[in-house]
Amino acid sequence: MKWIAVDYGERRTGLAVCDASELIVTPVTPQIEEKSLNKVADAAAAARLAQGAEGVVCGLPRNMDGTEGSRCVKSRRFAARLATACGVPVVLWDERRTTVTAAGILSANSTFGADRKARLDSVSAAVILESFLAWRKAHPGEEPPEVAAPTAPEQA
Repeated sequence: MKWIAVDYGERRTGLAVCDASELIVTPVTPQIEEKSLNKVADAAAAARLAQGAEGVVCGLPRNMDGTEGSRCVKSRRFAARLATACGVPVVLWDERRTTVTAAGILSANSTFGADRKARLDSVSAAVILESFLAWRKAHPGEEPPEVAAPTAPEQA
C-alpha cells in the first residue's frame, strides 16, 4: 500500500511517500509553504492524490516525556481537517526527535543553508513514515493506535 506522511508545521509542511511495497521512502519537494491550516490540509490532500497514496500518516509532536502540549493540539486539529480533505482516515504517529534525526541525515549529506531549510520538513516526514512502516511490518494486520476519521461537511 502506498502511504504519504505529513510533518505539519506553522511555517512549512513536509511530505514523504513510500512505494507500494512499503520499502522505499522518498521526501517530497517542494515543501508546502502555506501557513493557513485549511490551505495546508488542501495542499496535502492534493499531494496525496498526485502521489497515488492510499493512506495518510500525520506526525504528532508529543513532548519528550510523552505529554501533549499546544503543538499536539494543533496537529490533532490539522489531522482531523486533513482526514476530511482527503476523505480517508489519517494515522497520527509520534514524531518525537524526527527533526533532530532529519537534521542529522542532512548534515551527513552535506546539506546546509537554504538547501537544508528547503528539505528539512520533508526529510522529517520521511523519518515519520519510516517509523510507521516499521511498526506496520512488526504488527501485521493490526490497526494503528490513533486515527483521525473524516467528518461529513457541516449542513447550513
